[in-house]
Formats: sequence, C-alpha cells, structure tokens
Amino acid sequence: MSGVRDAFWLWGHEAGSHNTGWGLPGPSRMTPAEAAWYMGIPNLIMVNYQGKPTPPYDRHAVALMPLGRVVWSIVGDAGRTSPEEVGLVRDLAAKFPNFTGVMMDDFFHQPKQDGSLGPISPKLLTKAKKDLAACGRKLDLWVVLYTHQLGLPVAPYLAQCDVVTLWTWRSEDLAGLAANMERLEKTAPSIRKVLGCYMWDYGDKKPMPLDRMRSQCETGIRWLREGRIEGMIFLASCICDLGLEAVEWAREWIRSVGSERLPA
Repeated sequence: MSGVRDAFWLWGHEAGSHNTGWGLPGPSRMTPAEAAWYMGIPNLIMVNYQGKPTPPYDRHAVALMPLGRVVWSIVGDAGRTSPEEVGLVRDLAAKFPNFTGVMMDDFFHQPKQDGSLGPISPKLLTKAKKDLAACGRKLDLWVVLYTHQLGLPVAPYLAQCDVVTLWTWRSEDLAGLAANMERLEKTAPSIRKVLGCYMWDYGDKKPMPLDRMRSQCETGIRWLREGRIEGMIFLASCICDLGLEAVEWAREWIRSVGSERLPA
C-alpha cells in the first residue's frame, strides 16, 4: 500500500516565471522547493521556462534534495531544447539520487512538412533514453500531451515514453476530461498516465473556477483509486504564494486526502 500524497507532484518553475503574460493578480517570489513544502507535495517536476534556470543546474537541484522524487526537463516550455540538454540532465541525475525521470514539456505540435510532431524524433528518443541511462540507473521519460492534441498521430512518440501527462488547457474543456482520458487509453493503453491539474486557467488567463478545480481533483483521485492513473500534477510552483482561491482549495484538499492509502 502507498499513500495518496506519494502520488502527487508539483510542477516547478524558477521563482517569478509567470509574473508577466498570464493575467495573474501580482508577482510571485516563491521558489519550487518552498512551494512544495507549502502545498504539502513530496515530489516535483522542474521545467525550464524561457531559458531559466541556466546551467549548471546543481545549485537548483540541491534545494530539491529533501523531496522524495524529482523529474527534470530535457524539453522546456514551447518545446525548447538543445543537443546538450540530455547530457546536462544525465550528469545532474548522477549526482542526485532522488532524480527519477526527465520531462518533455510542450512537446507536440502540428505536423511539419517532414511529418515531425515534436522537437525530438522517435528514433532520437530511443538514443536519448540510452544516453540518460549512463547516469547509472533508468530515468523515466515523461511527456506532456494536451487534450486538444489527441487527434494527432502521437502513438509512435508515446511508444518511446514511460509516462504521459494529460492536460486540459482551457478550464471550460474540463467537461470532456473523462472522454479525453478514454481516448488516450485507446491511443496508448500500456503507457503509465498522470493527470495534469492547472490551478490557474492559463488558456483564458483568469482564475480557475473552484467547481472546476474540485471536479478535476475528485476525478483524479477516483482514477488513482481505480489504478487508471498513477499520479496527479499541480501547476505551478510560481503561483502558490498569490492567495489564489484554487491554490488554497487544492492545498487544503491535498492535506485532507493525503493520508489515504492506495492499493499496491
């Protein structure tokens, strides 16, 4: 048996990453590690946003050492990556034993003329997985998939991944979450799945309505209990000190359900 809290992840960005461009009510100063402790979430996914943090990453990773598990991006926001990123994160994981995987954010896009859907081809993903294993242990390969991308031919890419995280970009589309999970299960029945939960409506740049926050959390914990997903992610660390209703609701909800045990 494992606890519900152990299945929770916080999506992390460097402090202040969302201070402009998203309609938030004020600037945030909270770091990922501070936000994880504030929210009571033991695991964190650290994602490069607009080129930050910059390497070397060690001083950022040190702050995350008390956390249970850490996943670090090799593809950041807007699908940004570089040929050096896999090696940088591999070497980081070799130094920090709580690193368990790597994330590919904003990975998929509309097909280009060469047929590509992402910044790294399925063939190169295979190579990247081998390169990452040089840290001395297997690192899971995670990828972001938005519900509005479910119609893309993503199966060959997902076949190279260990974990797919499903996100609903606009809160009004959460009404179709159950149907979209069924579509994902048909597309990639064997891949492990994690539900992404926004605490701010980034698609419409406005507060996440509490009824929609509650609905996605209650759906997520039901799927956890059923074994349909293995985790939930709360986004993002850089809005956790703004007094947002959805964030404070989620914090209390995490506290109330975190001690529940899940079947092995």
